[in-house]
Amino acid sequence: MIIFLYSIAAAAVLIYVPFLLVGDVRVRIGYEMFSTPRALFDQLPPYTQRATWAHQNTFEAFMIFATPALMAYVIGVNYFTAQVAAIAFVVACLLYSIFYILNIPLLH
Repeated sequence: MIIFLYSIAAAAVLIYVPFLLVGDVRVRIGYEMFSTPRALFDQLPPYTQRATWAHQNTFEAFMIFATPALMAYVIGVNYFTAQVAAIAFVVACLLYSIFYILNIPLLH
């Protein structure tokens, strides 16, 4: 059952992993651009723009995942399938961010 809490924590960390790439590029562009972050977005390289979008998409997916995972933990769900689904979500979030940032479309 603890797998649900670990998967929630891992998914929460994965929200901000793509944004670390964006932060690095923003620092390299210059600190003066921090006063207008939305204007800075247009100056970012395409892979960094995709990293921002991956961050936003992962954040939205986390909210949908965290609620049932937390409910499964509180209720005491001990099904193997539910635990595998929680782990699969974390792995999918990681792969999604990597493929999205690298602009590798898997399915069209």
